[in-house]
Amino acid sequence: MDTTQNKKILTRGFGAKTGHVAFYIEHPPAILSYKNISKIIPLEGGEIDYINNQCGNGWRKIFNVFAKFLFAAQLPDHNITNFPSWQSYRDSALLQASSQEALLFSPPDFSIKSYNWHIIAGRTYAKSLLKDQIFTNSLIWLDDEFAVDTELNLIVSPFLDYRQLSNIKINRLAKIIKGN
Repeated sequence: MDTTQNKKILTRGFGAKTGHVAFYIEHPPAILSYKNISKIIPLEGGEIDYINNQCGNGWRKIFNVFAKFLFAAQLPDHNITNFPSWQSYRDSALLQASSQEALLFSPPDFSIKSYNWHIIAGRTYAKSLLKDQIFTNSLIWLDDEFAVDTELNLIVSPFLDYRQLSNIKINRLAKIIKGN
């Protein structure tokens, strides 16, 4: 099944080129050096702080919620199990070369099997990707906020923000990934 309708997708974002999980959001940080990235780049130590300082609270929330989710999920064979807290993982390894996750600013490319799970952050973004036929509409909506396509290992979740993806919803997302 060609879910991309023969469109070539340029995968771009932060983190590892392969791994356990990729979150997809629509836009990179509003920093000139990230605006035109054309591939997946690992972040360097301290780069998350730099982005937070340059772009504000919204990006701090994205990185925090991402790390909190990984810590809640405790994915097997993920190096997060070597860290005592989500904060220490965020500050030392999140989206860096040794990580096993990505934050992507491009639509999912299901023709390559780079990540075990693809998570589209935000229902509005997911609906725009559906409209553009990036993937088929075989999503099963579990409720108003979460949808799953088990064939593609795709999940639609609330956006990476404390209000939208609260701790309770982070735990729910972790259970969905683990199949509980």
